[in-house]
Amino acid sequence: MSDTTKTSMQELLVRQSQAYLNEGSVSAETRIDRLDRAVQILLEHKQPLCEAMRDDFGHRSIDQSMFTDIAGSVGSLNYAKKNTRRWMKREKRSVQFPLNLLGAKARIEYQPLGVVGMISPWNFPVNLTFAPLAGILSAGNRCMIKPSEFTPATSELMQSLFAQYFDELEIAVVTGGSEVGSSFSSLPFDHLMFTGATSVAKHVMRAAAENLVPLTLELGGKSPVILGCSADVQKSADSIMAGKLLNAGQICLAPDYAMVHEDLLDEFVASSERSVAKMFPTLLDNDDYTSVVNRRHYDRLMSYLEDAEAKGATVHSVNPANEDFTQQPAFKIAPTLIINPDDNMQVMQDEIFGPILPVKTYKNIRESHDYVNAHARPLGLYYFGDDKTEERGVLEHTTSGGVTINDVIMHVSQEELPFGGVGPSGMGAYHGFDGFKTFSHAKSVYTQSKINVAELAGFRPPFGEKLKRSLKGQIGA
Repeated sequence: MSDTTKTSMQELLVRQSQAYLNEGSVSAETRIDRLDRAVQILLEHKQPLCEAMRDDFGHRSIDQSMFTDIAGSVGSLNYAKKNTRRWMKREKRSVQFPLNLLGAKARIEYQPLGVVGMISPWNFPVNLTFAPLAGILSAGNRCMIKPSEFTPATSELMQSLFAQYFDELEIAVVTGGSEVGSSFSSLPFDHLMFTGATSVAKHVMRAAAENLVPLTLELGGKSPVILGCSADVQKSADSIMAGKLLNAGQICLAPDYAMVHEDLLDEFVASSERSVAKMFPTLLDNDDYTSVVNRRHYDRLMSYLEDAEAKGATVHSVNPANEDFTQQPAFKIAPTLIINPDDNMQVMQDEIFGPILPVKTYKNIRESHDYVNAHARPLGLYYFGDDKTEERGVLEHTTSGGVTINDVIMHVSQEELPFGGVGPSGMGAYHGFDGFKTFSHAKSVYTQSKINVAELAGFRPPFGEKLKRSLKGQIGA
């Protein structure tokens, strides 16, 4: 990347920051107008956005994109628009005795941070750009966005559309490759949000640390499914495979592996086959079945299958029409189960991000807890079953960013639930009011009583009996 590009990003940040300071208080009307314009982009250009995503993936379901990227984003933005005025209200806080009796007051005022940087990923390039804007804009901020270079058509279209609907001092999009991303993450934003791989997040966090920029990291990890003995296996498999094959598994919350009681293994495999055949009777020419995004990720996924097979796992391709995947214009991979892999296989070490589901067995449900806890804390965890004691055990004995019970992924769709990871799967959260708070500064404001409290309590020199009486009341000394 040229020095000019680095300089232009720095200059743009300075100009956005100055525009924010010149604006002063950001009214509810301004915030709602910005949210409205973001919604307008999506509604007025939904078809070209979905076509750009399809082209970037080689093949991606237009219907899926309408559902996940367009409708999902509009829902978040409209929810924020509906609630912005309420979220902006001051929060009254209690004052400690005896100051509360003397007229002192305390409150929280939510203030915009200023300019938020956002690095968005390729797997849901529209949704994971627009959905975070619900919190960023409702909180009154300006934003600089660096979308993924792996979806260039979508990134360039978003850059053009934002320029049509927003002044660049409100929202600006910067495109480019990894060098641009590296420089972008080193800018002194008031906050930086990164969605992507844990390995890349380490570099982003290191760069942000140079300016002590606070971060929200939405990462991922190996989100487990725990299938209890009380579960309806076919119904569970329907949900698990639908979640696994959404976007061909290229989703941070995709079920990464399943833990199934050994007595249910055969039934789960058969149920998974039926689920796939029902959703995707064919795969290669099926508009609903998405391709892996590019050759690099296709080769990575195929290497997982080869490695698992070479190390003794059963690799079970689910291919309802027995199609030949060796000749195809895109990078589609048939849904594949890997039965009872072990941890020396690459597929059990990396986040899969593809239509591959390892299936491990257990004898006792506590074995599943122990396995999850022996590995990095995941972004999501899914329990299937009707045993409330067992469900409670899973919730209490495992740690994950979020949980969906008797389904997968769905907790991310709830605007009232904070969405984020824990440990290696991320830090911070957004969505709804939690997103508003993430991108706001909660400023504490204390108003002192008109009574001279310090003199009354002996808090100012010369110290004497008044202070001793006050201390005795507080600490008994």
